[in-house]
Amino acid sequence: MTNSEEEDTTKLSLLERFSYGQLDAAGQLVFCVISSYLLYFYTDVVGIPVAAAGVILLVARVFDGIDAPIWGSLIDMTHSKYGRVRPYLLWLIVPFTISAIFMFWTPNLSTNVMIWYCGITYVITGILYTGLNTPLTAILPLLTRDIDERVVLNSWRMTGSQTAVLFVNAFTLPLVAFLGQGNDKFGFRYLMVIFATLGLIMTIFSFYHLKERVEVPRQKVNFRKGLSALRGNWPWIIVFISNFFWWVANTERSTTLVYFFTYYVGNKLLVSVFNAVGIVQLLGMISVPFLIKRFTRQQIWIASLLMAILGQVIMMLAGKTVGILMVGWIIGNIGSGTALSLVFVAIGTAVDYGTWKTGITSAGLLTALGTSFCLKVGSGIAGFVPSAIMSKFGYVANQTQSAHSLLGISISFNVVTIIAFTLALLPIFFYKKYESMEKMISQTINK
Repeated sequence: MTNSEEEDTTKLSLLERFSYGQLDAAGQLVFCVISSYLLYFYTDVVGIPVAAAGVILLVARVFDGIDAPIWGSLIDMTHSKYGRVRPYLLWLIVPFTISAIFMFWTPNLSTNVMIWYCGITYVITGILYTGLNTPLTAILPLLTRDIDERVVLNSWRMTGSQTAVLFVNAFTLPLVAFLGQGNDKFGFRYLMVIFATLGLIMTIFSFYHLKERVEVPRQKVNFRKGLSALRGNWPWIIVFISNFFWWVANTERSTTLVYFFTYYVGNKLLVSVFNAVGIVQLLGMISVPFLIKRFTRQQIWIASLLMAILGQVIMMLAGKTVGILMVGWIIGNIGSGTALSLVFVAIGTAVDYGTWKTGITSAGLLTALGTSFCLKVGSGIAGFVPSAIMSKFGYVANQTQSAHSLLGISISFNVVTIIAFTLALLPIFFYKKYESMEKMISQTINK
């Protein structure tokens, strides 16, 4: 047996699987606070007008989305003693930690100056996060060519990620209250110092325990050449469209959750309760390696997105009935979590498809566009849309909302989320053909 064949079926050690899984958890300690609470932090804590806060989220994330392919191209052109992808974990984690802390430091400034401060610190943090998040997915096809092992690794990643999301969502508001002792500005500041520092330690740990064992030819894959790997790469296009709208839907739901329960339902304490119950996403994620033995990924993908849509429809029809809201929340989270788990495996096989079809291996660029770009730009749109709707419907922070304002919150939380999940579902109906080609493509590349 050749070395290449041995590498093609490599099963990673428990330590390396754990290292890959907790790497996503490290990033989520910061990003989950941003995606779930930043709009609320800007409007109800810092005091920025809701319309201005929405513009900051949109501009910063769209700007940040543009840098995703740049990071991807840099990865494709990198050759170091640490590998192609791993060095970015080491190079970027310290500046990212510092920028995340400054993002929530918020000194006492006038409203106009504070808007600029928030926008600049958010852009810098977002750029650095993209530089850290892109390697997370780009390294997967370099850890092993074995598709089954990639599914297992992705299950570890999703478990780590959702564990961190559960922790952040369940304890953010209680910790802010405890650390701030009545001053939420200080609460968020100290919270970020703790979370960002913990993320730094975890990232360094993963850097030292991951190994890029799949050798990639030393091609000079610049941005223009890397784009050639997209030529006729329909599985990548399908994944890109679906993932983009998944992030719009998921961020819309998580961003407006705090408004929905604080003002529409009238019980802010339920925010932490529902976020804690979001751990049910893990049920879908850890079941993927088992489900995939009986069903195709396309079938699982379609079913999971239908569950996400159904769950949100139930919440929309539940009104203020907490029990029914909880049922819809559980169904929706299991569905959305399972769908996300499938994206990262599909991106890896789309990279292989591009190599097979064009002869160009562009894992960094294709991964950056397919994951980081979708995450950032999709999240930016999802941050702007509810702020625009809520502003239009007359939302005023920290005040009793009018019936018209409550309608705007409900539309943002329910209707927009349902539409976005539906748009994420549609392209998956065209995925079957390309999934059936994966084994053949993998064998061809290995030879």
